[in-house]
Order: sequence, then C-alpha cells, then structure tokens
Amino acid sequence: MCNRLIAALLTGLSLSGCINIPFFPAPGPLKEAQVDGTGTAKVLLLEVSGMISSQEKEGLIPAPSMLARIKEQLTRAAQDDSIKAVVLRINTPGGTVTASDIVYHELKTFKTSRKIPIVASIMDLGTSGGYYIAAAADTVMAHPSSVTGSIGVIMLTINARGLLEKVGVEATAVTSGPRKDMGSPFRVMTVEERTIFQGLIDSFYQRFLSVVQEGRPNLQMEQIKKLADGRIYTGEQAKAAGLVDEIGYLEDAIELAKKKAKIAEARVITYQRPGEYSNNVYSRLLAPGPLSSLAEFDVMALARGGTPQFMYLWIP
Repeated sequence: MCNRLIAALLTGLSLSGCINIPFFPAPGPLKEAQVDGTGTAKVLLLEVSGMISSQEKEGLIPAPSMLARIKEQLTRAAQDDSIKAVVLRINTPGGTVTASDIVYHELKTFKTSRKIPIVASIMDLGTSGGYYIAAAADTVMAHPSSVTGSIGVIMLTINARGLLEKVGVEATAVTSGPRKDMGSPFRVMTVEERTIFQGLIDSFYQRFLSVVQEGRPNLQMEQIKKLADGRIYTGEQAKAAGLVDEIGYLEDAIELAKKKAKIAEARVITYQRPGEYSNNVYSRLLAPGPLSSLAEFDVMALARGGTPQFMYLWIP
C-alpha cells in the first residue's frame, strides 16, 4: 500500500511540474560484462540477432539500431588489446541488403586492424543476410539444429490497387518520367519495370556470391551458384556442402576461438547497457523466426507508398 501511495505521489508531482523524474532513462554507454571464464585475455561475444536493419528500435526505452550497436562494440573492442578473439553469436533470418553488407564490412575492417580470429556460431537461424555476415569470420560453426543458407535476394513490394478500388480510393502520381514511380503499390508493375528490378537483384546477388566465394575459398563459383538457389540447409547439410566448417555448440565455438588465438584461458565478455543483465553465454539471446522477422519490418510502409525493399532475407 505504501509503495503504491509513493508511486502515485511521485507521478502527481512529476505531472504537475514540481519535479522531473526520468521514469524511462535514455540508454547509457556500453559497459563490459563477464559471462564466463578466467584469465587476463578476453574473448568478445558479439551478438547478431533479429532483423538486420539500420532502423532504430522504438518503444518506451528506445534502442540503437543493430548497425549502430555493432559499430560501437567493434570500435571499443579495437581499442582493447586484451581481446584476443571474437565469437559472433548469429541468430537471424537476414535483413536488408545494405545493412547486411555494412555489418560484413565492419567485421572485415575490424579483422584488418586487429588481426585476431573471428569465429561465427550459427544458432537457430543464420540464413541469407545472417550467412552473409558469417562469411566475414575465419571459421563458421553451425549448431546441430541450425538452419542456414537461403543465399539470394528478394524484393518486397505490395500491390494495393485492388484494395483501394474496393474502398473507392484512387491514387494518382504526377511524374517527370514513365519510370519515376516504378514499384508503386498503387498500380501493376510493367514488364519493363520488372526487368529493371531484376537487373538490380541480379547485381546484389552477384555481390552475395562474391562474398561467399571469399569466405569459402574451398568452393568454386559454379559450386556456389548451385548451392545459392535460395534453398535452406541444416547445419550438417551445410557442412557437407562446404558452406560451414564445423558442427558444434556455442561453447565449442568459444573454445575454438581460444585455440585459434593460442590462449589456454580467457574471460568471455559482452558489452551491454545499464539495466541489462547477462550471466552466461546464452543471456539475451533472441529467437527470431522467419515470420517474427516481419514484425520488425514495416510492411505497411510499402502500402503507404514506401520504396520497395531489397532484402537478404529468408521469408518462406
């Protein structure tokens, strides 16, 4: 009863302007947290979970985008000489083409500057953009029950013309050229426009293939093309095809990272913000599925006239 009265009093004072209490404080700077191990050397556990996107997460407590978070963590890790290896904990169906490529680029840049081993550990999902990011690692390990692959590109757009006709609404676009509104959800795509979009998708697809070839030097391009028809693979299937190196659990990936860094002991650390809590290597692990990823993708933005999205994403 007392707690409820105090809370009501504080709320009333805050609303009246007497005091200003930050009930939902803004995110603070990253802090290092140890989740396992001993010793002076460190292994950074870097999480890549959920939709790969540059979009900031909104809510009562807004959070930086995945790109901003990963960039911030890699920048801090680059300044810490005691970090001897990085383990990527990947659990994502993919995301936008550009966001996936930026994360890949940041990891490659970090490897060039620090020259320490990076091991990717694919959990539930490491498909499409998730696999694209894993290709930046020195070694890719898949969980025994992982789903990976889905190498390819998809363009998401919506045709709302029929819906608008039913409700008696007509959209009109005045353009400077016949292709200016290509991809509009308010009309049917023409054959010529589809050809133009296909050219873009083919270009992004070729980039994906090049990334896979760089990360999988044991595979020839013709082999990669046969594997990269959009299909998904279990961890065992991916290993048999040469898309991953090892099958194992997250602890195995950490041990492999230590072995590659030539250290016997290490503290496994993460970077987190005030208020977050991690007490083991699986803490804060998201479990995104192909359908749940749509919750993070603004589908209705397309219906409102948004630009079509080019995605490295597995959506069945």
